[in-house]
Amino acid sequence: MSASHSAHGNEAPYYYVPADSPHPVRASFSLLLALLGAALWINSYAIGHWVFLLGILSLFVVLFGWFGDAIRESEGGLNSLRVDHSYRWSMAWFIFSEVMFFAAFFGALWYVRQVTTPWLSDLEHQALLWPSFTGTWPNLGPAGVVEPFETMGPFWLPTINTALLLTSGLTLTIAHHALRASHRGKTMFWLAATVILGFTFVACQAYEYFHAYHELNLRFDSGAYGSLFYMLTGFHGFHVILGATMLTVILFRLIKGHFTADHHFGFEGAAWYWHFVDVVWLGLYLFVYWF
Repeated sequence: MSASHSAHGNEAPYYYVPADSPHPVRASFSLLLALLGAALWINSYAIGHWVFLLGILSLFVVLFGWFGDAIRESEGGLNSLRVDHSYRWSMAWFIFSEVMFFAAFFGALWYVRQVTTPWLSDLEHQALLWPSFTGTWPNLGPAGVVEPFETMGPFWLPTINTALLLTSGLTLTIAHHALRASHRGKTMFWLAATVILGFTFVACQAYEYFHAYHELNLRFDSGAYGSLFYMLTGFHGFHVILGATMLTVILFRLIKGHFTADHHFGFEGAAWYWHFVDVVWLGLYLFVYWF
C-alpha cells in the first residue's frame, strides 16, 4: 500500500508516470508457475507442489519489490492528488471484485440449499433416480456415497472468531481516528492490537479445521456442504491473512515515520479491506453456521 502524498505533504505538480518496470512481467511468470504447479499437483505429479510453492514464493518476492518501489515513490513526493484519486478508485474496484467473488459462493450455497436439494427430492426424481433421497440440508448425496459427517455449529469457535473480528474492526477505527489526530503512539498501539486479533482469528480457524476434519469427519469431499463450507470459510481465512499482513506492513511504516494526519491512504486502503473482511464474516457466520 502507498500513501497518497509524501510524508512532508509535498504535492507533485504533474501526473507521475513511473519508469519502465519489470515487476508486472515477473509477477505474470510467477503466477503462471504457481498455476502450472497447482495443475500438476491436482493430477498427482510429485513435483507439482514444489513448483506451486516456488511460484508463490517468487510472487511474494516480486510483490515485496513492487510495493517497495511504490512506497519510495510516495515518500519521495512523486504522487499528486490525481494519483491519490487513482489509488482510491483502484482499491474500491478491487474490493468490489472481491465482493463479487464471495457473492458467487454465497449464491452457490443458496442454490444448492433452496433449489437443487428440493428439486432432487421431488416425486419425479424419487421415483426414477433416487428413491431414498430426502430433501434435507445437509445431506449425504442422492446415492449416499458421502461418508457420514457432522455439521459445524456456531458454538463456540465461530462465535469467538466473530467477537475477534468485530473487536478488530473497532480497534482499527480507533487507530484511524488517532492517526487523523496526529497521535502516532496511540495509532501504533491500536493497530498492533488489530494485527494480533487478526492472526488470533487465523489460529482459531486452524484449530476449527483440525476439529472438523478429525472429530466431525467433515472434509472437502463431504458433499456440497463440505465443499461450500471449506471454500467459503477457507477463502475468507486467506483474506484475513492477507488483510492482517497488509496491516502489519502499515504498522512498520508507521514505526518508520510514514503517513501524516492528512495524507495516509496506505492506512485507509488497508482499513477498507479489513472492514470488508469483517462484513463478509458476518454473512458467513449467519448463513454457514446458523442457517
